[in-house]
Amino acid sequence: MSSIHLNGFVYYEPKTVDEAVGLISELGPEAQIIAGGIDLIPRMRDGSIKAGHVISMSSIPELSYYKYDENAGLEFGAMATLQFLDESPELKAVYPAIRDAIHQITSVQTKFMGTVVGNLCVATPGSDVAPALIAYDAELIIHGPDGVRREGLQEFYPDYYRTSLKLGEFVSGIFVPKPAKGTGAAFMNMVRTHADIAKLTLTALVNVDADVYKDARIALGALAPTVIRAEKSEVILKGQKVSEQLIRDAAEAATESINPSTGLRSTKEYRTEVTPVIVRRALERATENARRAAR
Repeated sequence: MSSIHLNGFVYYEPKTVDEAVGLISELGPEAQIIAGGIDLIPRMRDGSIKAGHVISMSSIPELSYYKYDENAGLEFGAMATLQFLDESPELKAVYPAIRDAIHQITSVQTKFMGTVVGNLCVATPGSDVAPALIAYDAELIIHGPDGVRREGLQEFYPDYYRTSLKLGEFVSGIFVPKPAKGTGAAFMNMVRTHADIAKLTLTALVNVDADVYKDARIALGALAPTVIRAEKSEVILKGQKVSEQLIRDAAEAATESINPSTGLRSTKEYRTEVTPVIVRRALERATENARRAAR
């Protein structure tokens, strides 16, 4: 393992997962992990993050894998870039809402250097990718001193800019189960320009069989400190026959699951008013996609 003393911090390049776990455990809170560096480097430059040690994951071959199983689903490592996944035929065909969330990112630098795992570990509620993965019931693969564990992505975020990672742990990959036949999804976000962070971002996923909703998952981001599931809306849909009025009722109920905040990009009142509109549009699109998938 190599290390370099730079201006104000020490830079490390572990060669294996075990070396990385040992370093993270030994160096503790002063250490920051870097994958693409899209978020970390600017924040170190402006002083909002102070790191005595920076641990790069770029030299660990074990983290660059990508595999798809037609029965189980998709799994990829922490160093899989946004651009690589944007070009994945399996993502486009089987997980279109995740692909849409990645594809609409306009920065070429972000897509070629940034990673999905890095995006998730920043723990910003404004992530477009996190709600999409939560809607598909994604799990994080986490390595640490006690071995390997898995955790649902929604449980990974206890609070604003916080994750559930314990000392010595890091996210090594992501598993996304294959959706059942008859599943349709839709990604939507509200932005002033495509380069902006969203005022609201969501993914709706529904499973339809014989024109009845068998399952529904609606994940919303950029509204509150963490990604939110519109659970009341999901309950309204499940087991009911598809209809325009049912979709409208479920969309209106989304306001009962959110407690939006006022921030730089939008007000609480605007987010509250617009949420049912966007949820309705997403559910309509996801339902049409599910009907098409079931044919």
